Amino acid sequence: MSLGRSLSLVLAPPHPAGRVFIYAGAGVAVLGGLILGAWLFWLGAAFTLFCLYFFRDPERVPPPRPGLVLAPADGKVVMVSEAAPPPELEMGSAPRWRVAIFLSVLDVHVNRSPVEGRVGRIAYRHGAFIDASLDKANETNERNALRLDLPDGRSLGCVQIAGLVARRIVCTVREGDHLSAGERFGIIRFGSRVDVYLPEGVRPLVLVGQTMIGGETILADLRA
Repeated sequence: MSLGRSLSLVLAPPHPAGRVFIYAGAGVAVLGGLILGAWLFWLGAAFTLFCLYFFRDPERVPPPRPGLVLAPADGKVVMVSEAAPPPELEMGSAPRWRVAIFLSVLDVHVNRSPVEGRVGRIAYRHGAFIDASLDKANETNERNALRLDLPDGRSLGCVQIAGLVARRIVCTVREGDHLSAGERFGIIRFGSRVDVYLPEGVRPLVLVGQTMIGGETILADLRA
């Protein structure tokens, strides 16, 4: 990664979901500096800087070629396997290829649409908060699932999964909305995972351990 791109990533403006945390940290720093003492100032300043980094929302440039499935988030691929989509998405029970991406607290946590399509279904489910990198997290953890209906009639599932530290899933779209490939649709606060269930017959082009860049890295080719 070039120096210019690295700086633009670190200095990217924050996602709106992080503003309340940033303002709170800055308020604590000001209060500490004016009244309660230096220790509180430094605590508030450190928290503010962490939130500015965590909630950064850099611009991404999706590949111009149509028919691609893009990574929905930054992070590392922790699973590539066949699995049935969550039943609440109404995509059938037949196994299809699933790619699971784990986001550490150092990754950009903004989620982006893997494909162009219409949001046909959104289903939120309460659950536990175990380590999101574990296989069973997709069944036990709190999650928000989206079904994206493609123009050719096929469907793709994208599931936001809360993690051990993450306690808030934010989804900014509604059923019926149309999304472009790489367009933002939400964010998960403080560590999480995003699973993509590919359309039937489509195979992934990534392997476990690969690093993903949300909205840019190619997961699969719908025309293959």
